[in-house]
Amino acid sequence: MFESPCKSISVLNAWSESQEELRETQPVSPRGTRKRVKAKKKKRKQQQQNEKRSVSAPQLCTDDADKGRPEKKYRPDEPIVRGIFQIGKKSHDVVLTETRVTWTPIQPETPTADRDVKKQEEYVELKDVFAVKVKRRRSVGQQTGGTLLGITLFQCKNKGLKLKEHAIHLSNLSADHCEIWFKSLKEILSGFKNRPKSLKVFVNPISHKKEAYRLYLDEVAPLFKLADIEADVTITKRKGHALSILKDCSLEDYDGVVCVGGDGSVAEVAHGLLLRAQMDAGRDTDSIFTPVQAALPLGIIPAGSTDVVACSVHGIRRAVTATLHIIMGHRQPVDVCSFSSMGRLLRFGFSAMFGFGGRTLALAERHRWMPPSQRREFALIKTLANLKPEDCELSFITSRGAEDQTKAERNRDGGDICEDGSWQTRQGLFLNISIMAIPCLCSMAPRGLAPNTRLNNGSMALITVGNTSRSEFIKHLKRYSSTNNQFGFSFIETHTVKAVKLRPRSQGSWADDVSEENEECDSKTVPIISSEGTYAWNIDGDLLEVPSELLIRVHPQLLTLFGADMEEAEESPVKCSCI
Repeated sequence: MFESPCKSISVLNAWSESQEELRETQPVSPRGTRKRVKAKKKKRKQQQQNEKRSVSAPQLCTDDADKGRPEKKYRPDEPIVRGIFQIGKKSHDVVLTETRVTWTPIQPETPTADRDVKKQEEYVELKDVFAVKVKRRRSVGQQTGGTLLGITLFQCKNKGLKLKEHAIHLSNLSADHCEIWFKSLKEILSGFKNRPKSLKVFVNPISHKKEAYRLYLDEVAPLFKLADIEADVTITKRKGHALSILKDCSLEDYDGVVCVGGDGSVAEVAHGLLLRAQMDAGRDTDSIFTPVQAALPLGIIPAGSTDVVACSVHGIRRAVTATLHIIMGHRQPVDVCSFSSMGRLLRFGFSAMFGFGGRTLALAERHRWMPPSQRREFALIKTLANLKPEDCELSFITSRGAEDQTKAERNRDGGDICEDGSWQTRQGLFLNISIMAIPCLCSMAPRGLAPNTRLNNGSMALITVGNTSRSEFIKHLKRYSSTNNQFGFSFIETHTVKAVKLRPRSQGSWADDVSEENEECDSKTVPIISSEGTYAWNIDGDLLEVPSELLIRVHPQLLTLFGADMEEAEESPVKCSCI
């Protein structure tokens, strides 16, 4: 409930009524010309004083107010409405223009008053205001009505990487006064076209220690309601539920899609949006094609264990910050990868890991009966204990700048990607291979798993970890949580690429049940082979098993996310078992 205004408001209203009556009274004198002249001088003096001070009744600053604002365009600094409000414990002269609300404390008329007033003038830019509400005092249990107290502006304030809600209370007991101000402010705020009015929301109920839905109800939904955003919420019941809905629902009814969950949920919703765009555009996903952009922007409310996509976009893991980015309509285009095998699209995503990263996730998925944190630690420790390389043939096309990328994207005939560059090939044993189109910031890697790439630079970071000892590999992993260069080892290569092909040369990937004989094998020479005939890939924290060669291509600015480009997370490094 809002606080009640000070008692001085009633005195202020009584003063304003007396001023209105004084302006409406015509000074007349039946006793001769001299008295009429004095009356005219007195009237002129009174009018000059009234022009210098603001009155509590709202003053529409227009020549023909009855025609309405839509027929008149105001200059950015031209006053639209003016009046007196109580802000804090003082009365202020408040002025509304197309771009800001400015308030100045009412001071006694002294020789230095003008100079002092300028120093105390404050304002808020309307581009930072996301809601205006009528302020009322209600009794316990009362849902509607109540005593009118004024209006409240809700501002989005920046504090480093955080976005916070800040309320500015403008107190006045006049209903007509507040109505004119409320309508004028609503009309201006409705003119910001990038701000969504209707959203499709997907909530993964098992994310955030099974508290993702409560997180949405407590921190996200109230802000959406405050900003007058309609949210169509779906609580997903299984893996692939959001994907199936996005394939069939009418996206024309929404201004954006929101995902409340971890990286796996985000990857599914992003893939669903992009796959729907290809279906609507008639693209053949069973070929090497040039994808079209998604029709709607995607908002990410972090509610997972790592949230690398949310951290890369927002710079911080905070639901309120992510929600305010959505409400304010902040948009950030990002690059997306396509993953294809044998000419058929498998999925869209932001990052991929093969080798150690894929094996760790595959082992964790086979032990889903364990609590999430325990199975991640178990999988990490066991994979490190049985660290073995993968025998691979790796090919890639380096990205030589924006000009090459533009040329590649202009090729719409679906031809071989080799036309825009030459493939470079590496063969040998690799402990881990990472391909990332975004920096992949998280708490265990505040500089990012791929710090040399950006959200929309039209390229991917290729990081290969060659075969080495377990101790050297662990040193490499530990450097992700420090300021030291995690790639400063002789067995690591980094490349900026626009396409990657990876073909394992063994008959299968690592199996969960490792024999005692294999545990004692020399890790520098013997790759592990399973009978399953598939290879485990970690795609945005989701397990993807591929039976043969995988082709990864980057597509510049294919998806728009609600957020801003942040290079480093503000959060301090904490212990984390994510890879």
